[in-house]
Amino acid sequence: MTTTSEQELYRYLEDRFACAQACAECSRACAVRASLVEPGGGTSQEFVRRKGVICAEVCDATNRVLSEGSQADEETVRVQVEWCRQVCLEGAHAFDGHPGAERTAEACRTCAQACTDFLGTLASPAH
Repeated sequence: MTTTSEQELYRYLEDRFACAQACAECSRACAVRASLVEPGGGTSQEFVRRKGVICAEVCDATNRVLSEGSQADEETVRVQVEWCRQVCLEGAHAFDGHPGAERTAEACRTCAQACTDFLGTLASPAH
């Protein structure tokens, strides 16, 4: 039988891994989607391409923070994951309504949810 603290640690590690995995998948999807958009294809297309590039970069950075077991303190991790969550939500919104981008929008939403879940395992920030 595991204690509550052991269960919390397992949940923390599982959610951290799920978040890192979702970030990696989102990063790949956004990078691919951004590469498919023709440069100079109009304001809307350029907006979507930029959102894809930004989302891929932020997800990649977040994945590294979560996967490398870096020495980042909890507050740094919290800020990075929250930033990723917000960028993914913006990316999903940008991809909505663009033909062929449905899977990328879904990857962004999945990543944002994984970030939300992981943030829930972190201790509340000190005020």
